[in-house]
Amino acid sequence: MKKILLSILAVLFAAPSFAQYSSGGFSLSESSLYYGVRLGMNVANITGDAPDLNSKIGLNLGGTVGLRVSDTTPIFLESGLYFTGCGASKDKTSITLNYLELPILIKYGVQVSDDIALLPFIGPTFRYGLFGGKWKTSGEGKTDSFGDNKFKRGDVGIKLGCGAEYNKLYLELGYQFGITNIADWELVNHDDASAHNGALFINLGVNF
Repeated sequence: MKKILLSILAVLFAAPSFAQYSSGGFSLSESSLYYGVRLGMNVANITGDAPDLNSKIGLNLGGTVGLRVSDTTPIFLESGLYFTGCGASKDKTSITLNYLELPILIKYGVQVSDDIALLPFIGPTFRYGLFGGKWKTSGEGKTDSFGDNKFKRGDVGIKLGCGAEYNKLYLELGYQFGITNIADWELVNHDDASAHNGALFINLGVNF
């Protein structure tokens, strides 16, 4: 993973500079600071030693701030704060994991036309479990997803995808996969269990 990230960064910084171009909040020809709001959804799941579960729809809602970090290439560093809903479900079992999320993304601007910019991105994301997370089963009823013998609150992952901006409107599609083992229970043989978040996401927003 480290070699892959270093290779991507090397390619980005070696690319030629773009001619003067501006699309909404992104300026691909000069240093700039932009802000944005995002609203969308996750198609989330939990992999590992969790019960065999299907995907679950969750909400994404947040604000972003980005800064151009190179004078010669349209590279942006973007962060922000999100409320993001993850989890999984199957039959009468439903797991909801609500997080406060802080992504740190590297974005690269590509001019497609006079009005459209594409911005592929990759970077780490840091999460902390919030109130409202529920584990529902037919036998136990509702319990806290972050309670004893359930899931850990802290989670670190990798987020990658591509955004597209038309004037100030912004649309992005991507995938985020967890690196942290969020399982907080033991298996029958007393080994530590393993569980990781994963989610396909789509967000719509505005950049200023």
